[in-house]
Amino acid sequence: MLIPPLKKTLMIGLSLLTVLGGRSPKNREQNFWNWFTNHEDSLFHFENDQERVFGELTVELRKVNPDLVFEFSSIENGRRDFTISAGGIKSAFPAVEALYAVAPKLPRWKFFKFRQRHEPANLSYNGVTVSVDKVKFDLKRTGEKADITIFLPEYSKAQEETYMGIAFLLLDQSLGEYDVETRIGFVDVKNISEVSSDSQPFVSLPKTFDAIFVRH
Repeated sequence: MLIPPLKKTLMIGLSLLTVLGGRSPKNREQNFWNWFTNHEDSLFHFENDQERVFGELTVELRKVNPDLVFEFSSIENGRRDFTISAGGIKSAFPAVEALYAVAPKLPRWKFFKFRQRHEPANLSYNGVTVSVDKVKFDLKRTGEKADITIFLPEYSKAQEETYMGIAFLLLDQSLGEYDVETRIGFVDVKNISEVSSDSQPFVSLPKTFDAIFVRH
């Protein structure tokens, strides 16, 4: 059977793509994990050359999706945690899910999708330090989400952007990236002097949040 020249060219092009690979999401994801596995030792001991290792890791991760970022834990019992994060960008959530879904099983690693919950800690950001034990919140469910007001010491409109950044960092610590992006609606930040009688210490946020969404 004769193939018209144009159709033949298209078929050859498709065949080349099939052979070369590396263009479908699955190939990008698998290529990342192949790279990770081949560089596993330097990643595990990244402190030996952190700038180079993090730079190379960032390049490889952005080949999967330019919005993806990462976190490492410290070494505990001979293992490290490696977290794939969307950096708080909800549109990148499917990329996180897809990459995590094909993560390899490596003895020295535990992989996580999205930044996990941690006990809230004191934060320094853009030259401002906030003690978490001085922070309070109000939380109100509104349909499928909850609106939150966070009361911060020394908050001022002049530094609103910095304090809003601190608020989101505290939220990520307390609730984890996934819940913040999918369950938290409106976020407001006010000075601690504006707390109401119903305001609660920030450290109790996870328990209050889980009770609102009936999570056990």
